[in-house]
Amino acid sequence: MFQQNVYINRRTELKQLLKSGIVILFGNNESPCNYPNNGYYPFRQDSSFLYYFGQRRDGLVGVIDIDENQEMLIGDDIDIEDIVWYGSVDSVSDLAAQVGISRTAPMKELQVICDEAKKKKNRKIHFLPPYRHDNMIQIMDLLGIHPDKQKEAASVELIKAIVKMRQCKSDIEIAEIEKACAIGYQMHTHAMRLTKPGLTEKYIGGQVDGMAHSLGEHESFATIFTQHGEIMHGNPSYNLLENGRLALCDAGAENREGYCSDHTRTFPVNGKFSQRQLEIYSIVEACHDYALEVAKPGVRWYDVHMNVCRLMTDRLKELGLMKGDTEEAVQAGAHAMFLPHGLGHMMGMDVHDMEGLGQIYVGFDEETQPSTQFGTNALRCGKRLQEGFVMTDEPGIYFVPALIDDWRSQGLHKDFLNYDLLETYKDFGGIRIEDDILITKDGCRFLGKERIPYHPKDVEEFMQNNH
Repeated sequence: MFQQNVYINRRTELKQLLKSGIVILFGNNESPCNYPNNGYYPFRQDSSFLYYFGQRRDGLVGVIDIDENQEMLIGDDIDIEDIVWYGSVDSVSDLAAQVGISRTAPMKELQVICDEAKKKKNRKIHFLPPYRHDNMIQIMDLLGIHPDKQKEAASVELIKAIVKMRQCKSDIEIAEIEKACAIGYQMHTHAMRLTKPGLTEKYIGGQVDGMAHSLGEHESFATIFTQHGEIMHGNPSYNLLENGRLALCDAGAENREGYCSDHTRTFPVNGKFSQRQLEIYSIVEACHDYALEVAKPGVRWYDVHMNVCRLMTDRLKELGLMKGDTEEAVQAGAHAMFLPHGLGHMMGMDVHDMEGLGQIYVGFDEETQPSTQFGTNALRCGKRLQEGFVMTDEPGIYFVPALIDDWRSQGLHKDFLNYDLLETYKDFGGIRIEDDILITKDGCRFLGKERIPYHPKDVEEFMQNNH
């Protein structure tokens, strides 16, 4: 937890941005696996609640009454039966005091607060779009809004205020992300040390997760470790690692304060790239490094993404996999055969930062709107960069057999794609290189003091010297 004044100042700024109304920020509850007392899923507090109220206990709700300039932490104290099983915890009043709040109330009082606010027609009740069904039920009970209608009923004013505050990271937040990146370094280099033919993807993936749990809180998303790098979210399987294949590891850590890292590395199972692998890898490497050169305040991330697509197309044309005019190919979306996702996303407490608030509010604005074109429609952020933004830089090239077959059967982009040559790459897999970058005053920099090897020679040298 940060110092008390951090949370006081955040809530004060939120009140200034919203002007009026009452804000209700729901914390999360425990998520049991297959029966109530089997708390298999690790508890994760809601990020916006954590940002303003700082506490990681389940069963809490934060209330900010802007008109009355009052703040309250609502929740029930833990009873003696829970203490027997889980140990003593601070009272709700103690938790409130730790973050500079003097008023508390049991959960039943939340209904009274909402009822009184609803009686006054001009009292706006601000809440965020819920993503957990227990909170959806609670909102329905409190406000009479059916879960199907809650997303559209959520406060756009509150969403925009929170995005404005959370998108530019403070120094203390950057320090926490650096700590998460340090854990990410250990996760990825551990995977590179262990990887060799004959082990299962599941084994390596489990070791990666164990590193996150032992050094931080837990992984920041479900770890991807697979020889089928063409599957965007390829969770580890029980398949044996094979000589001559590539392994793609996309993994990150969440540290004790809830801040995340997110890196991807692709490396040869046997520690040595083949010539064909190097040809594709070098294109992804060039696209990754291009983004580092041009990202700075004022630059649209959408433009960086599209220029990466142009660079990728030019290089794929040199290999004969693409053809025709580069600009026409990119405008038509032919490049999405190889890059069906965006160049990167914002990152912070959430590994896809604030995505639950609505990507249209987080990554876009009046100047830059999301694309509907396949591939580019997966770009999660397109707006102009600002100092303090934390972005992922993650270009990739993938050979998806089903996509190749689908587009070829439709005759899509046949003027730009060499389908005959593509057929020979169906067993290739995919390559992605991803790093976390901070937008600085005049450019950007890597986050994390230690660099996970990604240049081909560095990857090979690391794997050969650390097995």
